[in-house]
Amino acid sequence: MAAMDDPAQHSRFAPFRPYLMTALQGYNRERLIKDLGAGATVGIVALPLAMAFAMASGLRPEAGIFTAVIAGFLISALGGSRVQIGGPAGAFIVIVYGILERYGLSNLIIATAMSGIMLFLMGLFKLGTLIRFIPIAVVIGFTNGIAVLIGLSQIKDFLGLQVKNMPADFFGIVSTISHALPTLNPTSLAIAAGSLAIVVFWQFFLPRINSNPALTRRFSVLPGSVVALVLATLAVTLFGLQVDTIGSRFGGIPSALPGFAWPDFSWESARFLIVPATTLALLGAIESLLCARVADSMIEGRHNPNQELMAQGIANFVTPFFGGMPATGTIARTVTNVKNGATSPVSGMVHSLTLLAIILVAAPLAHNVPMSALAAILMFVAWNMGEWRAFVHLRQFRLPYRITLLAVFFLTVVFDLTVAVEVGLIAACVTFIYRISSLSRSEPVSATDQPVLQGLDGQVSAFRLYGAIFFGAVKLIEQMDEALPSRALVLDFKNIIYMDSSGADTLLELIRTCRKQSVRLILCGLNAQPLSIAQRTGLLAHLPDENICPDLASGLASAAR
Repeated sequence: MAAMDDPAQHSRFAPFRPYLMTALQGYNRERLIKDLGAGATVGIVALPLAMAFAMASGLRPEAGIFTAVIAGFLISALGGSRVQIGGPAGAFIVIVYGILERYGLSNLIIATAMSGIMLFLMGLFKLGTLIRFIPIAVVIGFTNGIAVLIGLSQIKDFLGLQVKNMPADFFGIVSTISHALPTLNPTSLAIAAGSLAIVVFWQFFLPRINSNPALTRRFSVLPGSVVALVLATLAVTLFGLQVDTIGSRFGGIPSALPGFAWPDFSWESARFLIVPATTLALLGAIESLLCARVADSMIEGRHNPNQELMAQGIANFVTPFFGGMPATGTIARTVTNVKNGATSPVSGMVHSLTLLAIILVAAPLAHNVPMSALAAILMFVAWNMGEWRAFVHLRQFRLPYRITLLAVFFLTVVFDLTVAVEVGLIAACVTFIYRISSLSRSEPVSATDQPVLQGLDGQVSAFRLYGAIFFGAVKLIEQMDEALPSRALVLDFKNIIYMDSSGADTLLELIRTCRKQSVRLILCGLNAQPLSIAQRTGLLAHLPDENICPDLASGLASAAR
């Protein structure tokens, strides 16, 4: 009973309660050891991905590492999930690259901070559950579209092409790559192909050919991406291979965290960043909550979506001022965290501290990391993040689902993610409205069903209504006045679950038409919601009390009298 009377449940604001506070209750040495092992493993996995995501977004490699360290720590410490890992994600690559190209680095910092404020407010006002209402066709469409763009953007480094500035749009990327093909570097291609082969072999084939489960678990602790990166770096270092590396392109990565940096800010530029910031916020919310749901299914737990959004908001507000980029929940690292025995958010905090230790101690070793190896790893990530089977199974779904998914996919790849999501949501809403309106129907009541109607043909008509009377189904009421009876029209609302103001307004027009033709309109069986909207719109004031009946039988009896 105490939980039912909790004032926080009735507040319009979500309480700020990080899951860490709950997880530390009863925390012991055994759980700490598991979290330390899982966090250290995820930290190693996150290193190449963080650098790759940053560079693919047009930033320096350390931007990804700083994000994984700072945002990853804040998301785990303040979030609403037990095992989710936060950090830079592949889904942001296309958006961040576009913002950088159009607005510059200072405005990217402002846009990221603005998205952080939006995310926090979304959580504060309990909008976390609304993200789940985004149709799966829209989510799959833009996820697959982003995966294609990520893979396409990595062809340059995969082939070692000499390109000064890579455009952000689809046609620009294709045109630039086609013109640069004569500059292909066979050494870069060989390193990239070898790295991709190692990653694929490590994940898919090594567990099958190894019959020793214990040995397989030991191998799985060390991810294929790290193995490929280490071997590629050794090859470049030992044989002096002439390929682009982190050192040749960026001069290496710093061995310390950056200080606070305030960007050049102007309200004139900030007003143009509302749309990019909103896109970052929505995508971050969708990615993090989808990731949290995946984690819940693996640990049989339940996350707090509003707390998760507030943590994501704080992380995205703080991180860009310390050299970071947008952050969200990351499925691959979260799954790795779970599979390695994580029990609490402590593992996510350890993952961030592991990355911090790596850059403090081993930053100089990143100088010879080849860009082609990182491109191969990102291509593998892009393949894994796509729901490609959805295209194969499209025939199993209705035409509106197929059109929505393919339209969002096409628009994401060819035009813009923001446009794709907007069109997808509009298409999904129109489809939903059409489906609900098609389920709304009327059924005439016959004299066989209700003997009281015998001998009253043309004098009394009765209809049972089903579904919802809303703006998309008002035709159901409008067609009633085309053939009105001479004495009374009885409408049974027992099976109407919802009515909006448009439905009430159409019903009011029917009342006026009936009054002009001296026909009684009797409403029966109004449920709670339709009755409420009828009272609030003043509809009931236009009908005498005897024309409002509790059920169809009493309504027909009144009409017959």
